[in-house]
Amino acid sequence: MITIKNVTLRRCAKVLLEGATVTLNPGEKVGLVGRNGAGKSSLFALLNGNLQEDTGEFYIPTQWRMGQVSQDMPETEQSATEFVIEGDTVLNDARAEVKAAETTDDGERLGNAYMALYDAGEHDAQSRAQALILGLGFKTTELDNPVNSFSGGWRMRLQLARALMCPSDLLLLDEPTNHLDLDALVWLEAWLKRYEGTMVVISHDREFLDAVTNVTLHIDAGKLVRYGGNYSKFEDMRAEQMELQQNAFAKQQDKIAHLQKFIARFKAKASKAKQAQSRVKALDRMEKIAPLLAEADFSFEFKEPANLPNPMLSMQGVSVGYTAPADAPAGTPPTVIVHNVSRSVLAGQRIGILGANGQGKSTLVKTIARDLGALGGEVTEGKGLNIGYFAQQELDVLHPADNPLDHMIALAKKLTNDGKLAGQATREQDLRSFLGQFNFGGDMVKQAVGSMSGGEKARLVLCMLVWQRPNLLLMDEPTNHLDLATREALSMALNEFEGTVMLVSHDRALLRAVCDEFWMVSRGGVEPFDGDLDDYQRYLLDEGKRLRAEAVAAANAAVLKPAVVAPVAEVATPVVQAAPPVVNTNSPAAKAAAPIASRDQRKEDAQLRKDINEKKRPLKKELDGVEKTMATLESEKTALHDKLATPLPPADIAEAGKRLKAVEDELAQLELRWLELTEAMDAIEAAMA
Repeated sequence: MITIKNVTLRRCAKVLLEGATVTLNPGEKVGLVGRNGAGKSSLFALLNGNLQEDTGEFYIPTQWRMGQVSQDMPETEQSATEFVIEGDTVLNDARAEVKAAETTDDGERLGNAYMALYDAGEHDAQSRAQALILGLGFKTTELDNPVNSFSGGWRMRLQLARALMCPSDLLLLDEPTNHLDLDALVWLEAWLKRYEGTMVVISHDREFLDAVTNVTLHIDAGKLVRYGGNYSKFEDMRAEQMELQQNAFAKQQDKIAHLQKFIARFKAKASKAKQAQSRVKALDRMEKIAPLLAEADFSFEFKEPANLPNPMLSMQGVSVGYTAPADAPAGTPPTVIVHNVSRSVLAGQRIGILGANGQGKSTLVKTIARDLGALGGEVTEGKGLNIGYFAQQELDVLHPADNPLDHMIALAKKLTNDGKLAGQATREQDLRSFLGQFNFGGDMVKQAVGSMSGGEKARLVLCMLVWQRPNLLLMDEPTNHLDLATREALSMALNEFEGTVMLVSHDRALLRAVCDEFWMVSRGGVEPFDGDLDDYQRYLLDEGKRLRAEAVAAANAAVLKPAVVAPVAEVATPVVQAAPPVVNTNSPAAKAAAPIASRDQRKEDAQLRKDINEKKRPLKKELDGVEKTMATLESEKTALHDKLATPLPPADIAEAGKRLKAVEDELAQLELRWLELTEAMDAIEAAMA
């Protein structure tokens, strides 16, 4: 178990934990919560050994293996699969030992090395890694792509897959959902529920915490407070404790007031001096109950839009996607992702946009936001439409060297020049006051944005968005860097907003609170989704199965060799030509010709069966040989496993380990060939049917 006893933890001069005590038991799934700056990341640094306690006792079992997500952006030409496999530290050590043992004449060491390699899962490492990669939203065609070819968010998904690949007794996850969309998040939840070790996770996604944790650890005023239960249960229990504390504080204040009144009234009277003195001592001995200091809540509101066109916009036969790159050959067609969208957006609607990864949710939103032009069809905007767009990469467009006030002044100048002001005050003092509503007060208005946290940057983007007084809000993953308090404030502000909201988010609590209808972007189209988010999660699981089945079918088709496919194509044409013409079977001529036609048809059928058998004969012969060889190798594999399970001389262990690996490699190749042959034979049957 992990034990923290009377620990004091400092970062520079700031005391983050003081006298903190808690015990975490093996196998517990712990959610670590607390306000920004409370010390969550510092506690992680204590757990992983990057930070030492200043005082107190900290214990973690020395034999525990630790898994955590590296925060460094990976820069490597390795394939995605190999990069994730390297996350398995046990497998890496086993591979290194085999290489080292092979350079020696020590048979015992070599035999032990091969056994360790097998136990580490060398035989299924690739399939395990690829299952993680695909689960986090990558396509099968991307498994062998270099890590450097992916964007930053996708590289961080690979870092997460690498951490999950590592065998661990303790898994530390700091905001693991930040770069995920809803389908990857659902998959991650299912994976973490099956994880058997101890897990500590920092997250601002309450539904994620509810799904994967059974203990909540709250950092509050430098103390660690343990609650049995997930985040929702923590909120309920904390509310009860806060109410009890407030009631106890109020009662104590009444008692103190009564004692002080008695002392003030009778301390000068000799007859009451003794009683008054005893009350003074009682007052001094009293252990004061601290008043309930409410955490500084953050709230804001969207100003009433200057006007509300209805409909906001209308799309007729719209296709969205990307035009061909400038350096593409002339005539290269655009990449269309979503076709023939015919939908209207009305005033006051609250639309959640759903869809599996890569289906085109963000592309659709970018097109509505005018960041992308429609590739076809017509988008008609209502008069006075004022779009407020929060993009996934919105934080990247902030200028690191500028401060919040610089950003607001530049925004005011731009809207003034564009003639898009809607009654906003633009004096510097007014802009400062507006920034103060978003907790940018005092010196923070002059703090360089580059030195701010992700949450502070997201708050600045929200501030700039609200100031523009939009009537249509397009929000693409707005909560990625927001803490729970700010997410709650955003939810309340969106609910009170009088305009229209279109929201893409993996935060299910936000979607449930804000949206009253959903659009589904799927299979190249946009349709209403009749159901709630629970229905959508079930849809995602079904869609994942369908996509995996399509990927397997495509992979099987791709491995068919040209020599096998060619005969199939050759025999397809005569079948079409042999189709009999349509005739009136009741005519005398037709009746007279029927016996002849019947004989001709039987001849054609017999010839067709003969052709099929001729085409299949060499494939069937090879398939029989492959199956016999596979059966022989399977028997040898079983025998080798049994052999390695018995005491053997080192040289025999080494020899058996080498042979086992060779057998498994050969079986893998034969299984692939078996699939090729069976698919080819099925294709011949289908083409000549």
